Amino acid sequence: MDAARHTDIVLANGIEMPAPAEGEQWTVGAVILDQQGQAFAQKRSPDCRLFPDCWDIVGGHVESGETLLDALVREVREETGWRLRRIRRLLGITSWTGDDGGGLRHEADYLVEVDGDLNRPALEWDKHTAYDWFGPQDLPRLKENRVPGEFLVHDLVAAALRDRKGPR
Repeated sequence: MDAARHTDIVLANGIEMPAPAEGEQWTVGAVILDQQGQAFAQKRSPDCRLFPDCWDIVGGHVESGETLLDALVREVREETGWRLRRIRRLLGITSWTGDDGGGLRHEADYLVEVDGDLNRPALEWDKHTAYDWFGPQDLPRLKENRVPGEFLVHDLVAAALRDRKGPR
């Protein structure tokens, strides 16, 4: 992690930020909670190659030369217009293979806090068709258009909601 570049972001003690090895594909994800402890998700466009028309958390691919922290900062800004302020905890690291022929990916997902107007995310409307805030009662919606075994987003949001103290 290039801490010098991100001195304004607070990382909770013990946050793991793996360093991608040469040739590995990594993605990052951010579960963002609002003041009421609800989690932000956005619906992927039906035209997306990966997971079309499914709910997703903020995140994406780690680009060449980026650290996971660099990618997390960039993805939060690009997909919402918000600024990453704090990483509260690592929700998990998983490996998966998409149906797009892109091969094996490793994914690190974090519970984060952001600055910005949470009522007005600046979505990439060509990639997402909707957004919403999800509480425990809304979790079944995160399984829409997914088959059993593809409940990563649901499971990440459920884990984050168990830590519902909200932004601090």
